[in-house]
Parts: sequence; structure tokens; C-alpha cells
Amino acid sequence: METTLESALHDAGLRATAGRVAVLEAMESLAHTDAERVFRTVSEVLPTTSIQSVHNILADLTTAGLLRRIEPAGSAALYERRIGDNHHHVVCTGCGAIGDVDCVVGEAPCLTPSSAGGFTVQTAEVTFWGLCPSCQTAAQ
Repeated sequence: METTLESALHDAGLRATAGRVAVLEAMESLAHTDAERVFRTVSEVLPTTSIQSVHNILADLTTAGLLRRIEPAGSAALYERRIGDNHHHVVCTGCGAIGDVDCVVGEAPCLTPSSAGGFTVQTAEVTFWGLCPSCQTAAQ
């Protein structure tokens, strides 16, 4: 019997390999995480996996639309399972913590550039920067 994750992989046109299923399972509990953390989590279940394999799987899952890749300035690429909506991120300038911010408009693109230079804008990626509650407390 096929699991929900295996069905999602098949629906996206991907084979449901053990590595892909393990990465998706890991991503269910990891938000805004880098490939190294995914690798550490997956290697507990699949000890023969490699960091390169995890990078390849993350790329495949992102291309297939099963993961979202974000790249805040000064950070490694981060991945999340929250897809299919138009949300943004807030990043702590003190500790690097990341949170989701729902888009006020709700649909992409939520911002319209003054000039798109002939491009058809499909999405707008917004990153808010500030101090998280823990860093605010520490700064006081």
C-alpha cells in the first residue's frame, strides 16, 4: 500500500525511492533547514546515504514543487515543506532564527514593481529582518 509521501512523489513524476521518502519524512518536522541538518536526520534512518545524495534529492524535490528553497542573505540554502501558498520570511539578525510571515494579499505576486522591464512577474519574495524575542531579551 502506497503512503501519502509516496503518492506525492508519484504525482510529481518522481520515483518513490527510500532516500526521497526519508528526506520528505525528515522535512515534515524540520522547517527552514539546511542540507546538513537534513543529512544528519536522514542518516539515522538510512546510514548509507551521503551528503551529496541529500543535496541531489533536495534539488529534485524542489524542482518537482514538493519543497521550497529559500536563500536568506548570509545563510546557506534552506528548505521547507510549506509550499503552495504565498508566504514570506522573517530572519533574526542576532541568532539567525527564521519564521514564516503570511502574505497580506494572499496570492502571488503580493507586490507589483514600478517597472518590470517587460517581465511577467509571478512571485515576490520578501524577507523581513529584525530581532527575535530571545535576542530582544538578551539585548536588554
